Amino acid sequence: MNNTLQGKVLKLFITKDNKEKTRIQKDQVELDSNGITTDKFYAKDDQRAILITSLQSYNMAREEAIELEEGILGENILIDINPYHLNAGDRFNIGDITFEITQNCTLCKGLTTVNAKLPKLLKNDRGIFAKVVSEAGSISVGDSVEIPAS
Repeated sequence: MNNTLQGKVLKLFITKDNKEKTRIQKDQVELDSNGITTDKFYAKDDQRAILITSLQSYNMAREEAIELEEGILGENILIDINPYHLNAGDRFNIGDITFEITQNCTLCKGLTTVNAKLPKLLKNDRGIFAKVVSEAGSISVGDSVEIPAS
């Protein structure tokens, strides 16, 4: 990719399909066009298959004295660079996997249970939804992230 921003995967999460909707941190996840194969939301909605969040979202909360445990925003992939300038249809790579942005993450009212200020604070900066458009594969914590520069 020409004119790209370079970063890395910091953390990976899945949600288990149980009453508690347990979030589990992983070192590696398997993905295909339906999402993360072991995630509760696998093959449910290709427009919301994988949620990618930037560390920037957590930093914005900290600047407002809101301490959040990483993963609480519902992301599957936490990265150290900001992809929020990307639009639906834009593509980027994590490791050997190519993703396509499907939509910006809409804010859910559930964030108010974490902190009442979060929905307004993270209105355009909670994350992006993406789907896999390359061959199935895996990504791991520490994998490279390459996104087009704004």
